[in-house]
Amino acid sequence: MKTTFLRSVAAIALVGAATVSASASAQNYPTKTITMIVPFAAGGPTDTVARLVAQSMGNTLKQQIIIENVGGAGGTIGAARVAKASPDGYTLLLHHIGHSTAPALYRKLSYNALTDFEPVGLVTDVPMTLIAKKDFPAKDFKELLAYVKANKTKVTYANAGLGSASHLCGMLFQTAIGVDLTTVPYKGTGPAMNDMLGGQVDIMCDQTTNTTSQIKSGKVKVYGVTTKQRLASMPNVPTMNEAGLPGFEVSVWHGVYAPKGTPKPVVDALSNALRVALKDPTVKQRFADLGTEPVAENRARPEALRAHVKAEVDRWGPIITKAGQYAD
Repeated sequence: MKTTFLRSVAAIALVGAATVSASASAQNYPTKTITMIVPFAAGGPTDTVARLVAQSMGNTLKQQIIIENVGGAGGTIGAARVAKASPDGYTLLLHHIGHSTAPALYRKLSYNALTDFEPVGLVTDVPMTLIAKKDFPAKDFKELLAYVKANKTKVTYANAGLGSASHLCGMLFQTAIGVDLTTVPYKGTGPAMNDMLGGQVDIMCDQTTNTTSQIKSGKVKVYGVTTKQRLASMPNVPTMNEAGLPGFEVSVWHGVYAPKGTPKPVVDALSNALRVALKDPTVKQRFADLGTEPVAENRARPEALRAHVKAEVDRWGPIITKAGQYAD
């Protein structure tokens, strides 16, 4: 009895010591470099958002946040790595709308998008643009539509892989016009854009963070933006609704996540650093240059992102199921 009692006391003491140690660690966070995983190739729109936000967040936290690009499988490889990472706040995920479409797109997803992460906060809602290579024959959307329907077996559509924002936008576009195009998947829209600039692929629907500079420099053609109103950064570009697709609206939201079980003080510190970053004049100006803006402060919080992901999973699940596009 005495031995059993002493063992119980020792076990309780060990648990208590571990709890105190974890608490102290959380209160001292961060004490080393943080890695933010972007589940797409470098040079793409999500990568651009991540690098802008990470630099400012690192200044607030007084530790460097480095970006690691882990592309492939529509962002699920990088997301899975974060889901399985140590919940200590030193491995983060910056993902876009694809985080909420993956549960419907992938039959064998190795993580649960709703329960295997601690949301930190939303970052930005990015409009998308329908673009084509510089020498694509169509001058406007009306001509684009006619050309695509007449040459559907020849026209190539680039995207960043199944579940990516460019894939989702392209899926909706093809459904809306009733045409199936030859799809060319990449590990990110950065390399897809490179091939478009080189003339290897024809059209793509991509975020303004990746297309604005190319559009303004005349390196690609633009046919419309996926917002209700025209963008201040590109006032001469019509909305898709104006161009001829009523109700066609897609915005690509981005969020920051930590692994499930990350201590609340750590999540709170990260969320606070995110809100500071979104008020940073440099970040706001760079976002504006790229055709987007930071979310409102109340949306850059854990509870707001948690609710948003759930709503988006519920929204896109039936759409993807109806389209019948899945991956193993």
